Amino acid sequence: MPAIERVVTHGTFELDGGSWEVDNNVWVVGDDSDIVVFDAAHTAAPIVAAVGGRNVVAVVCTHGHNDHVTVAPELGKTFDAPVLLHPADDMLWRMTHPDDDFRTVSAGDTLRVAGIELRALHTPGHSPGSVCWYAPDLGAVFSGDTLFSGGPGATGRSFSDFPTILESISGRLGTLPGDTVVYTGHGDTTSIGDEIVHYDEWVARGH
Repeated sequence: MPAIERVVTHGTFELDGGSWEVDNNVWVVGDDSDIVVFDAAHTAAPIVAAVGGRNVVAVVCTHGHNDHVTVAPELGKTFDAPVLLHPADDMLWRMTHPDDDFRTVSAGDTLRVAGIELRALHTPGHSPGSVCWYAPDLGAVFSGDTLFSGGPGATGRSFSDFPTILESISGRLGTLPGDTVVYTGHGDTTSIGDEIVHYDEWVARGH
């Protein structure tokens, strides 16, 4: 059975002239032979150590903020793997990697690793190109910064929008089975059911 491994890396998130210290979750999904890496955050060494010589099918970026793509081109080259990102986040990608390219992802695209399917759900709001990846066989979704334990991702900075993230959560993530585990970009895991029950509170709170 494929496994989900977490690596936590530390660094800075930078946007709109500000800089914040953050811990990021890097998710390594697969088996003893083949894996996918979600979000190449901050430093390559601990991610390379976690990969441990396995074949990397893809380095997937859930969105283009610098703290999620920091070492994506480096890992792509190291592992001879494609770097995947939704093209709506190209402008964010270019802030960190002006001279590196990525392979584009669209809603409904799929990846196969270790006998399971990962399906791209376009969930704009935190950023225009945010994508969550749903693995039905694992009962898991990798949400990046779209949904956390405690509610939606931040929408107070450039290229983000609170009504849009609410629509993404209700229309895409909220339709997944309630026991689907949410593997987040920062902090603790949660489940769709534990979060979506608070949807009306999020709407009322506004951002």
